Amino acid sequence: MNDKTLWFTTRGAGAVSLMLLTAVVVVGLLARLRFTTEGWPRFISATFHRDLALITVVFLALHIVTAVVDPFTSLGLMPVVVPFGSSYRTVWLGFGTIAVELLLAIVVTSLARAWIGVRGWRVVHWLAYASWPLAVVHGLGTGTDARQVWMLGITAGCVGLVAGVGLWRLVAAPADPLDAARREAAGTHRVARR
Repeated sequence: MNDKTLWFTTRGAGAVSLMLLTAVVVVGLLARLRFTTEGWPRFISATFHRDLALITVVFLALHIVTAVVDPFTSLGLMPVVVPFGSSYRTVWLGFGTIAVELLLAIVVTSLARAWIGVRGWRVVHWLAYASWPLAVVHGLGTGTDARQVWMLGITAGCVGLVAGVGLWRLVAAPADPLDAARREAAGTHRVARR
C-alpha cells in the first residue's frame, strides 16, 4: 500500500466514521424516544443501533490503523492510547484519542452488560454523548479535508441532525419506565410502612 492510498483511506474512513457515529447517536436517541412506525418496531431500532455501532468500530479501526502506519504523520502507537501524546496536531489528535477511548468503554461495557447491570451500563453509555462532539472537533482540527466544502457539508449535516434529534429527545422524551416503576415501588413501600 503506497502513501497516497493510506492517506485517502485514512481520510475516507474518518469521514465515514463520523457519519456512522452520527447515525449511531441519532438511532440511539430515537430508540430512547421509543420511536416506531408501522414498518419499524422498537426492537429493530435497538438491533440497528447495535449493528451500526459495530460497523462504526470497524471503520474507526481502519481510520486509526491507516493513520498510524502512514509515514507522513509518523504517529506511532503512543497517540492512539495516550491523549495529547503526539507531536502531530497534538490537541486535535488528543480529542480523537479521548473520543475513541470513550467509545471503547461503551463497547466493553456493552459486552459486559449482563455482569455490570443495566444501571452501570447506562452510566457508561452516556459517554457516547461526550465522544461524538469530541470526534467532530477532532475532524475539524485534524482532518486535511476539514475546510473543504463537501466535508464542511458532512460535518454540518451531522451536527444539525444530532442537534435536531437531541432537542426533540429533550422536549418529547417519555418517562423512563424503569424509573417510574421504582418510584411506584418506593411509594407503595412507604404506604405499606405507615
